[in-house]
Amino acid sequence: MLYSILIYGSEDSVASWTPQEKQEVMGRHADVRQDLKAEQRLGPVFRLAPNEAKTVRKYRDRRFITDGPFAETKEQLMGIYVVDCATFEDAVAAAERLSFETGVFEIRPVTWLDPGGVPAHTPEE
Repeated sequence: MLYSILIYGSEDSVASWTPQEKQEVMGRHADVRQDLKAEQRLGPVFRLAPNEAKTVRKYRDRRFITDGPFAETKEQLMGIYVVDCATFEDAVAAAERLSFETGVFEIRPVTWLDPGGVPAHTPEE
């Protein structure tokens, strides 16, 4: 079954990481991706750009666009993994390997509707 691992965290906290902290967390993420890929259980993985969100709502035929993510929350959606796991517990175990301080990981079963055709792309940092 496919599961999404939604990664929430404080962008301010992540931005304050030392180079060593960033290398440690991103290294663990790379290890998890490598392991899942070798097991043919890794789907798309996304890192969302920090502080570049817009929120779109429609109410009574009017469209409202605001700068997002929600300012009143401390955590923002930062990334998404799609993993193929036999059980919910296996998906939880994968999320535990990705964890970092201030990180919140939401795991949900997903249905694959369309793989699309957009090739992988990494923006310049």
